[in-house]
Amino acid sequence: QVQLVESGGGLVQPGGSLRLSCVVAESTLEIRAWGWYRQPPGKQRELVAGFDRAGRTDYADSVKGRFTISRNNAKNTVYLQMNSLKPEDTAVYYCNSYPGALYSWGQGTQVTVSS
Repeated sequence: QVQLVESGGGLVQPGGSLRLSCVVAESTLEIRAWGWYRQPPGKQRELVAGFDRAGRTDYADSVKGRFTISRNNAKNTVYLQMNSLKPEDTAVYYCNSYPGALYSWGQGTQVTVSS
């Protein structure tokens, strides 16, 4: 089983930025497509961004132009750069394979956007 460890969340004001990291505790980063998901309070988990094995990216309409997904194979890490954050971005953020989440979910990282 692959262990996923997310970090980088926190409290940020509207318009601010955060960079989330997800360490994949197994050397499958290069052969998998990966994505970031989020679960807002009281809502279902949703896909935020993903990239396939060819590196093509996909973003939810609500984050296009503001979020960027990337990876560092040498560090087994997937990143999510989040700019121009809005209160509606408040959620627990998770990483997992993309487009289907094949692995057990990690603990996630809380992002709260509030003034």
